[in-house]
Amino acid sequence: MGRGRRTAGLWIAAGLAALASGASAAESRATAIVGATVFDATGAAPRPANVIIRDGRIVAVGPKARVPKGAKVIDARGKALLPGFFDVHTHWTPGGEPKVTPAIANAYIAAGVTTVNDFHQQPESFAPRRRWLGTLAAPHVNFVARMSTPGGHGADWADEATTKWLSSPQDARTEVKALVPYKPDFIKAFTDGWRYGVSADNTSMDQGTLSALVDEAHKNDIKVLTHTVTIERGRIAARAKVDIIAHSLQDQPIDAETVAMLKAAGTAYAPTLAVYDPDKTGRAQPDTPARRQSIAKFAFALTNVKALSDAGVNVVLGTDAGMPGTPHGVSTLREMELLVQAGLTPTQALMAGTSNAARALGEISDRGTIEAGKRADLVLVSGAPWTDIADVRKTDAVFVDGALVHGRGFKAPAANSQTAMPAIKVAALIDDFERADGRSSLDTLRLNDMDGGIDRTVQVAQVIQRAGGGGALSLAARMAAKDDPSAGVIIPLTRGSVEPVDARAFKGVRFELRGAGAYDFDINTTNGAWRTEVSAGDDWRTLEIPFSALKRAAGRGAGTGPWRGDDLLEVEFAGSRAPGQKLWLEIDNVTFY
Repeated sequence: MGRGRRTAGLWIAAGLAALASGASAAESRATAIVGATVFDATGAAPRPANVIIRDGRIVAVGPKARVPKGAKVIDARGKALLPGFFDVHTHWTPGGEPKVTPAIANAYIAAGVTTVNDFHQQPESFAPRRRWLGTLAAPHVNFVARMSTPGGHGADWADEATTKWLSSPQDARTEVKALVPYKPDFIKAFTDGWRYGVSADNTSMDQGTLSALVDEAHKNDIKVLTHTVTIERGRIAARAKVDIIAHSLQDQPIDAETVAMLKAAGTAYAPTLAVYDPDKTGRAQPDTPARRQSIAKFAFALTNVKALSDAGVNVVLGTDAGMPGTPHGVSTLREMELLVQAGLTPTQALMAGTSNAARALGEISDRGTIEAGKRADLVLVSGAPWTDIADVRKTDAVFVDGALVHGRGFKAPAANSQTAMPAIKVAALIDDFERADGRSSLDTLRLNDMDGGIDRTVQVAQVIQRAGGGGALSLAARMAAKDDPSAGVIIPLTRGSVEPVDARAFKGVRFELRGAGAYDFDINTTNGAWRTEVSAGDDWRTLEIPFSALKRAAGRGAGTGPWRGDDLLEVEFAGSRAPGQKLWLEIDNVTFY
């Protein structure tokens, strides 16, 4: 296991232990799940057995496994016990369903999903998010750093801190090394720019750059997953020795050569059928060219995963949950049903969602099977899902690190019903642009915030020296040739913009400004963005923006209710000009007052 995977596991384990009443006694007391039919995901047939758990680990499995004196006994006769499910491709995004971290955690736990990969976060947020998860009943969450190409998929939104932009093998090695201090559990490379024939293609990553990325990641004990959706790019992934292709190859039927290359490379395959299912909404769809294209590529996806499975390629479970129409939790269960629709057996689908995924992620020595010594991540269901895969939906109880996190008798921690972390106090000085390491006065990483898409506004935000001495932030941009182009810079108030701050001790924000024309000043909160327009000229001027002057920013994460003041995440300076025009702005001494 890599450094990040150990860290993530420890946060969850520590959090659940702290949540248990009488932590020390609860930790040492054994739990015995008695009489279940155990699908252990080792390849053995399901069989009646007792499973004994102590200190978060399985200590014995078998029909004659003795129940320790004083153990908590769970009568599981008539139930099926399986390893907790994996989902190797999810996005914990506010644009998904559910939208906030605790609710997303609840959805996975309710579905019996105990390990997921989150592909959506900036590395600055990994540490605070691990702390947050440590307060929740939640699955183990692996945080995945993102890499793409300029103009590539994944680089068409957010900033270069969230998704690294690579143009060469040297770029790839440099950026992988820069990620190591954040302890990413994995890296996702957006290598394939095909947009399914329904929109303009993005750029793609060449084999040399991808090979360098994978090689440098492996030197640092980090596995690599890729966004790869075409047969040609699948062959490139195999040559680069990618660990997991995290989508379906779906532009044409897969050929024997590509199958052989993927098998020889040891590349696992997570087809994410749930996100591509053309009927996932359950509603009748009009017969359009896009609809026909969706049906055609889904047919390729089903055929190709069956061919790869038959050839012995390791098929694992991923969904792309968090994307439209692909809700968290239930989509993992739907993915198993779709694997069976593709021609895999229910047992093969269960293996994809348990030990196959654990093996592909390098976590098989820790979890993914029901064996002595393994982490006690377990799901108890009614029925026999190895016969009828739909029985995975009949969740009875779920355990993470041996602790009950879903089912009769479980009381969720208060944090699982909240929408954000508790607010913390904040210093008055936000940023005076004087730190030599390029971070804000609050020790946060400033972010570029330009419009999204393939053709993005080009901007440079950097600290410059003022004429009278001291630093200031300079923002210079050329607007993209599109409707409503924009440029901006965000100053997070806490690392990764995860933990909100309480600014109720202050009246507003003061800053110095120089520029040419009108700009927007925003405060982004856990409940939407607030905005006012400001203007600047050639000479420096000091502006004070009382919180009372801010109005909700329409169309941008719009929330509800009045200004609170204890839910602030970021301040932002932004602007728009006509397509192709230039924008400039200088900012200094940003502070609460």
